[in-house]
Amino acid sequence: MSSPAPPAPRRVLGVGIATLDIVNEVAAYPEEDEEVRALAQHRGLGGNVANSLDVLRQLGHRCAWCGTLADDPDSREVVAGLRDRGIDTACACRHPGARTPTSYVTLSRQTGSRTIVHHRDLRELEAADFRRARLEGLDWVHFEGRNPAETAAMLRDCAARRPDLPVSVEIEKPRPGVHALLAGPRVVILSRVFALAAGCQDPRAFLADQWGRTSAELLFLPWGAEGAYAQSRDGGPVFAPAHAPEALRDTLGAGDVFNAAVIDGLLAGLTLSALLARANRLAGHKCGQLGLQGVAASARAAGLL
Repeated sequence: MSSPAPPAPRRVLGVGIATLDIVNEVAAYPEEDEEVRALAQHRGLGGNVANSLDVLRQLGHRCAWCGTLADDPDSREVVAGLRDRGIDTACACRHPGARTPTSYVTLSRQTGSRTIVHHRDLRELEAADFRRARLEGLDWVHFEGRNPAETAAMLRDCAARRPDLPVSVEIEKPRPGVHALLAGPRVVILSRVFALAAGCQDPRAFLADQWGRTSAELLFLPWGAEGAYAQSRDGGPVFAPAHAPEALRDTLGAGDVFNAAVIDGLLAGLTLSALLARANRLAGHKCGQLGLQGVAASARAAGLL
């Protein structure tokens, strides 16, 4: 498979959550009230935006994170994880007395799927916090669709300060007020969970129905093991089949990898069909390995990038 020339490094700001992930690998999911032994345990950086920035950094971009941090020992682990990955944390907002968001993940070796119990005792980023972030010199801003009212205000702030700056938003969950985030971004990535909660029966029809609700130019709808869909405002729907790894090991963060690959492909100027297929290849490849470390390099070695 021929590989496109690697894009020039760009500066990407990610706005959203960074968590401490504690992952227990088990042979198979336990039954209710059953006690099982973890075959392995590891802990480290997690969270949708943090994961996407990790992959974008591996793809050669210069990345920064804007979000809230506690001041407990776990927060130092999160900051160390970001910095170890080359992600700038200068515009993080500290909150004394708060606790770091933690995701407790059970990963089944039998199926490669994961179950997450998330605990959060830390306020979300607010528009006043985001106004302190420097937008000069950035090539892209990506938002996680959290705290919709405040995130909508951040989108308006971006448009006022840098109307030329491409902005993307991931809408993962059907939160109250989340439809406000459809106004403002150039790119919207909708999740399968969100679409199904909205009554989606046909992904193509669902995308077509969004154009009256959004000002975006591009919509993406990853559909798990069945593939992914995309559509531009002036074009028809595009579909790319999923890329299945040789063995399914770990689906944790696969959506975040997809998001990073979409942003990378758009920055590289790929066509919609080319970048969608490439995003599926990278996300599927990730599902064949444990964690995100080295995922871009191994995908490149396998001829997938």
